[in-house]
Amino acid sequence: MVFPEYRPRRMRKNEAFRGLIRETRLDAAQLIHPLFVMPGKNKREAIGSMPGVFRVSVDQLAQEARECLDLGVNSVILFGLPEKKDAMGSGAHAKNGIIQQAIRELKNKAPELMVVTDVCLCEYTDHGHCGCLINNAVDNDATLEILAKTALSHAEAGADMVAPSDMMDGRVAEIRAALDEHGHETVPIMSYAVKYASAFYGPFRDAADCAPQFGDRRGYQMDPANSREALREATLDVDEGADILMVKPAVAYLDIISKLRDEFDLPIAAYHVSGEYAMIKAAAEKGWIDGDKVMAETLLSIKRAGADIIITYFAKDMARLLRG
Repeated sequence: MVFPEYRPRRMRKNEAFRGLIRETRLDAAQLIHPLFVMPGKNKREAIGSMPGVFRVSVDQLAQEARECLDLGVNSVILFGLPEKKDAMGSGAHAKNGIIQQAIRELKNKAPELMVVTDVCLCEYTDHGHCGCLINNAVDNDATLEILAKTALSHAEAGADMVAPSDMMDGRVAEIRAALDEHGHETVPIMSYAVKYASAFYGPFRDAADCAPQFGDRRGYQMDPANSREALREATLDVDEGADILMVKPAVAYLDIISKLRDEFDLPIAAYHVSGEYAMIKAAAEKGWIDGDKVMAETLLSIKRAGADIIITYFAKDMARLLRG
């Protein structure tokens, strides 16, 4: 059909028509809100490079949980700031570590909240890398055991799902084996399957105090120039037992999200990362953009590309906007 017989504008003339045929929708229940947990009591510290995001102490988590649940955001992902760091990141799997405390607090005060945990060592190592070092290089195989111990400690504390973000080869299989061996076969793994060595992580590294003390992470995170490699990485994680595949960052890698959606039938998650968030916030504060509209359009683009789940610092803001 061609004009004038076919007029696409017929179905755009008011919100009722637009809503009737809308192909992609955002749902607060498919958003995951990140939380940064710090030592101490009654603490709530603003993160300068991430307006509206805070580090909070464990005793403040119940308030955060209730706010999320009241808005229909049913899931959080935890990142910890330990009191002490060491070369092996031993605080990551400590029985009374910061994340283990946070999990127990949330499952006690808000059992209906889904608690996802980031499994990595960068926040716990004094050198800031995501694994243990041998001769100043991250040793892949030596790191696997520590990651498995960390994931297991999270499950034993009550985590609903673990999310390894380290990008070590073989870590999904190692974690799956450890969880199954100790009776946690029902705890799923959301793998950071495709995580790029991105420049968009800067504000997060401020928030979690996890910038590398030397070098960078390009030896284990993916080259931003590579697309086909993403399918290989994701395939490996599927074969090793991942339940959800994640792409990180999101907006700069919408093509990768789409490729994974076409290739796999597992749920696809995307992490709308700190730099992507901070740019919108900064431009909105300058008055250069309408922050709410750009937020909504950005998250919609991630969903449209094929993501089922979005991890975003906008989770609560978006949920409020969806409620109207």
